[in-house]
Amino acid sequence: MRRPVVGIEAPDFNLPAYSKGEFKDIKLSDYRGKWVCLMFYPNDFTFVCPTEMLSYSSAIGQFTELDCQVIGISIDSHHTHKAWVETAKGDGRLGGSLEFPLAADLKKTATEPFGILEEATDVAPRGLFQINPEGMVMHATINYDPVGRSADEALRTLSAFQYVASHDGEVCPAGWTVGALATSMVSAVCQGTLNRLASSMTDEIVSLHARQNSQRSWRMRHCDCGR
Repeated sequence: MRRPVVGIEAPDFNLPAYSKGEFKDIKLSDYRGKWVCLMFYPNDFTFVCPTEMLSYSSAIGQFTELDCQVIGISIDSHHTHKAWVETAKGDGRLGGSLEFPLAADLKKTATEPFGILEEATDVAPRGLFQINPEGMVMHATINYDPVGRSADEALRTLSAFQYVASHDGEVCPAGWTVGALATSMVSAVCQGTLNRLASSMTDEIVSLHARQNSQRSWRMRHCDCGR
């Protein structure tokens, strides 16, 4: 089974989906030229999944500003997706609307190539893949079923990858957020070199002082200062 990792081309798929009141086909490669946030999840009509879907749906304006298409995907049918979206909130339902499409992967033609099919349960865990406009997987996380994902963290990492993509030679440190200072790889290397030189010079100075003190002490012990 092909298991994608970051830095390789995302496996393409063509799946039926439900989106804003209609059925449509979704082909991943049709989104070339923009970012994609692909969210695998276990099942419709569950407990954690609707909290994730509604959280990402509420943040869709921010994803749109970053030119990113959010796509949800599970092994449920597109008809089940429709029922899940359109029924009133409560008992794991979505309450009438969702701002991004839900793809139906009944035959696991996406779940298996992305390497996240749980053989014991025959469903996907909470896999999140951020794919750049060239179709490369830039970020991948997988949560075990009991813990949902954060739309805010997805937006943060997406913003960071977009920043480094447009600022050649710069990197984003841990916890980087929009507006924070990034780091030049060159300056980081130079700073590391300067730090090592400073440390070496400090060691040399300490060693020199130690030798001078030792010599002074020897002269005081051996010099007849009264003569």
